[in-house]
Amino acid sequence: MGKSRLEAFSDGVLAIIITIMVLELRTPEGSSWHDLREVVPTFLTYLLSFVYVGIYWNNHHHLLQLVSKVNGTVLWANLHLLFWLSLLPFTTSWMDDTGFDPVPTGVYGIDLLAAAAAYWLLQRTLIRGQGPAGPLASAIGADRKGKLSPVAYLAGIIASFWVPYVGVALYAAVALLWLVPDRRVERFVTEHGASEG
Repeated sequence: MGKSRLEAFSDGVLAIIITIMVLELRTPEGSSWHDLREVVPTFLTYLLSFVYVGIYWNNHHHLLQLVSKVNGTVLWANLHLLFWLSLLPFTTSWMDDTGFDPVPTGVYGIDLLAAAAAYWLLQRTLIRGQGPAGPLASAIGADRKGKLSPVAYLAGIIASFWVPYVGVALYAAVALLWLVPDRRVERFVTEHGASEG
């Protein structure tokens, strides 16, 4: 089957996730600059999660550039990824509402780690469908960032139980690592002239 419905559904779910997160932002009680400072931590947790959703949206788009058709296994792998991403509004809110207490900060990291694992599974499922010599496997290559990220998430989760801000710093560091869009697929398409087809 074609990939257009999968792309449209995924885009819609990611848009809803961002909408739910922004609805969690509360306005300050007063109208002064000082009152605005009180919501800065909430805004920063929202910003971190917004960046993560944006990273997944961007890389999901690039991933599907080299795919022309999907099957039921791919659909389930994609839903698995969307499930973990759909928990971001909850884990973001819990971490913020508790002032970065250890357990909520660790759970936020577990959500990020689970989403990374689900993305890897989706990637592997798509590659399996094309074969190891297919365009997606060639474009992905060694995937150093993809291998480093789960290690950093795990370190962040562990750190969260002792010094939660260290955990948050590690989560933010991974986001910064991925903030520059993954250009491997774009380079492959440019060098080879077309997507799978």
